[in-house]
Amino acid sequence: MTATSFYPVLMSADVSAAADFYHRVLGFETTFEADWYVSLRRSAFELALLDAAHPTVPAGFGRPVQGLLLNLEVTDVDAEHRRLVAVHGLEPVLALRDEDFGQRHFIVEAPDGVLVDVIQPIEPSPAFAAAYRE
Repeated sequence: MTATSFYPVLMSADVSAAADFYHRVLGFETTFEADWYVSLRRSAFELALLDAAHPTVPAGFGRPVQGLLLNLEVTDVDAEHRRLVAVHGLEPVLALRDEDFGQRHFIVEAPDGVLVDVIQPIEPSPAFAAAYRE
């Protein structure tokens, strides 16, 4: 198989509101936009949003996304925390903290209940360091 792209498509109850969040808060740009589908890109990263009620969705599967955590790795998680809280008024659902497994992170909620985990890698504790592979 020769893959040319691989990206998530999130089924949404409100494509316009979800697209606005990913534009305004996370800096994605639109590469295609219809009232039922929006394709987004930020540098090499892609994300798409699809109206859960659109007829291309197979019968019985048209539900807005649930139980999804998107990881957004950044170079300065403290600055992103300040920006998302102060500028965008988001209230983290997981407070900024360091994890023994090698992350400093916090989590915010995006539309449709999607969680965005904003992460900066840090040195893991010795107990977790051995679990990492080159």
